[in-house]
Amino acid sequence: MPDIRYLPVPDALVGDRVDAALSRLLGMSRSKCAELVENGSVLVNGAVAAKSTKLTATDIIEVTMPSPQVTLPPVVGMEILYDDDDIVVVDKPVGTAAHTGPGWSGPTVLGNLEAAGYRITTHGPPERQGIVHRLDVGTSGAMMVAKSDRAYSVMKRAFKERNVTKIYHALVAGHPDPDSGTIDAPIGRHPSREWRMAVIDGGKAAITHYDTLELVAGAALLRVHLETGRTHQIRVHMAAVGHPCVGDVFYGADKVQAAALGLERQWLHAVELGFIHPTTGLPVTVYSPYPADLDAALTQLRGGR
Repeated sequence: MPDIRYLPVPDALVGDRVDAALSRLLGMSRSKCAELVENGSVLVNGAVAAKSTKLTATDIIEVTMPSPQVTLPPVVGMEILYDDDDIVVVDKPVGTAAHTGPGWSGPTVLGNLEAAGYRITTHGPPERQGIVHRLDVGTSGAMMVAKSDRAYSVMKRAFKERNVTKIYHALVAGHPDPDSGTIDAPIGRHPSREWRMAVIDGGKAAITHYDTLELVAGAALLRVHLETGRTHQIRVHMAAVGHPCVGDVFYGADKVQAAALGLERQWLHAVELGFIHPTTGLPVTVYSPYPADLDAALTQLRGGR
């Protein structure tokens, strides 16, 4: 199937020539965009455009993108959920960190992408260039990395200003009452337990919204929407209300149940990222399926209903 993109004209590009506008919208060279126009691959409002066509606020640009000349090798141990010139969204597996850091010598998202030939922006601190948000080592799912400088700046701000939709699924112990709600409680370092976070006075503001999707034997599958992004936020908040994530023995989950389900980590997965594309301005939603260990544990509990 051809890659066809439909692009509204941002206010900042009104009056620009179509080839110049495409260069900014697609992150491609102006000469390459001019070739697309000359080849008849660019339509404006359904009509073939000329390079000199100037854009208005109501125009819709339709671009048939060229087939990629080089196919990157698969990223070992990590699937790619979305990829273009600006961003890549990976399906981060459990046991993989976002980037290197003190005390971590295992695999990283950035290391895997680099090994597969992906070019990431150099914006950001040296050890985490391109990282606009992170998932814990023990949490799997959709995670974004910026490839272009513009994407880094725009998406870093979007995450900071809470303009990105971050949806998780969490399997928690017991049946929460009410079955939908909001946990608004500050989170900070635990005063006496190293590496642990806790709900504490004076912590950073943290807001978690949840809805029950399904009740199973002794547990509930929740859809969790994060308004903030504190370290271990879902794990800490759910434990604080007496419903730790199944398998999360670090925060009080039942060790016997975790062993019976074959879980070696918390049942928590980043299933969805929704955002406005940093270049096109169009909405994008990326989904990540459950990994095998979480799916097997949920299936087992469903059989015990």
